[in-house]
Amino acid sequence: MLELARGGAAEGLWLRAERQTGGRGRQGRAWNSPEGNLYVSTLVRVRLGEPPAATLALVASVALEETVSTFLFPGEGRGPVSARSQPGPGLRRGTPVLKWPNDILIDGAKLSGILLERADDAVVIGFGVNLAHHPVDLDRPATSLAAHGPAPDPAIFAETLAELFARWLSRWRDGIAPVRERWLARAHPKGTALTARLSEGSAIDGLFEGLDPQGALILRLADGTSRVIHAGDVFLL
Repeated sequence: MLELARGGAAEGLWLRAERQTGGRGRQGRAWNSPEGNLYVSTLVRVRLGEPPAATLALVASVALEETVSTFLFPGEGRGPVSARSQPGPGLRRGTPVLKWPNDILIDGAKLSGILLERADDAVVIGFGVNLAHHPVDLDRPATSLAAHGPAPDPAIFAETLAELFARWLSRWRDGIAPVRERWLARAHPKGTALTARLSEGSAIDGLFEGLDPQGALILRLADGTSRVIHAGDVFLL
């Protein structure tokens, strides 16, 4: 997709693989890619005056969360919930929850990953979603939609994702506020304990305080101060 972007491919193109032999996630990590899961990428051309390109991570995550919910709870609408990583009032077991910047968790286990890469004015957004399979040998729990119900057909799932992504992209172009609001409504609640591992190797523990106006993570530290995190790996404590 990056090669197509550099060659002038138009926004809105989607590519899907049945399986991958060289799948990768953030910071070059390997992404196990057996047949039956979703491996798809799309292309966005960013324009002057639009929100920061990095906030497309929020667009991708809210579109994916809505897609996942559509298949988990067919025929049901989901209003705003006070989302938690464990079942409780207002959240049934198996409800997807967003973790910054763009992971989806179900009952505390990771369902998917999203990777953004840029080439000039093009942003390629890659989605990996565990539909039929999930790894069991990671240092943190993972899950799949098959663990919570029937595994959707990857092609049909991709069609739904493309439709919802186009809707959220259009809203984003008018301003980040509605995307940010939706993200927060589907995230774990304020006060959730998190640790952020930064690129230089340090780690910061704190409580989830929300997102700043540009979508960066805000952590409340033990001394009462706030720290804004613009990049890093974030985990629930």
